[in-house]
Amino acid sequence: MSKRIVNTTNAPAPIGPYSQAVWAGNMLFLSGQIAIDPTTGDLKIDDLEEESHLVMKNIGAILKEAGLDYSDVIKSSIFLSDMGNFGRVNTVYGEYFPENPPARETVEVACLPKNVNVEISIIAMAK
Repeated sequence: MSKRIVNTTNAPAPIGPYSQAVWAGNMLFLSGQIAIDPTTGDLKIDDLEEESHLVMKNIGAILKEAGLDYSDVIKSSIFLSDMGNFGRVNTVYGEYFPENPPARETVEVACLPKNVNVEISIIAMAK
């Protein structure tokens, strides 16, 4: 089995030595996404709901480039800088998975890249 790299200009370019996503067989592994606007490169962290939506939209852009969508997500990991924000982020996240949501964990971490409030990574599977 060989890996295939997925990249799109509709999501933020990697800020380090990693790919936006990697296919391994029928599994797609997305790197953690933060709230960088792919058209401007600006970080959007002033409003937590807007930040969370942008993270999910970036994930959606990478999924689309790979020929998948949110319904193909089987696992996600949410990293929060403050677990006190869990409810607000969870509400936004839930809008993208209205039925049959993926498995998930949510953890609070000491610091996230660029001091964002939320980062989300996912694993998806082609049908």
